[in-house]
Amino acid sequence: MQQGDAFVVQEYLREPYLLDNLKFDMRIYVLMLSCDPLKIFLFNEGIVRFATQEYKQPTSSKGNKGDESKSNLANMFVHLTNYSLNKDNAEFKNASTIDDETAHKRSLTKVLS
Repeated sequence: MQQGDAFVVQEYLREPYLLDNLKFDMRIYVLMLSCDPLKIFLFNEGIVRFATQEYKQPTSSKGNKGDESKSNLANMFVHLTNYSLNKDNAEFKNASTIDDETAHKRSLTKVLS
């Protein structure tokens, strides 16, 4: 590890938490000034991004010929929360106001309230 290196820390959840039956991720912004002593500043706002279709546990039902004809793993709108992907879904809803509770991209403070 060298000064200036950047890192992403994440953990895969086998049974994801859901809000409104949708997968989501939270973007929480922190500034870490030092490790010893530990000095971290947490920004008071963030973003919560939602998938655009309700979550259904991954399936892999096999058809008669062994193909995974009924698998939902390929449906990215169910399993991924990326804005760049979901904004192209016909079901994507932009926030009409800062207090919109149905949009697929919301403020962290609104979701927490």
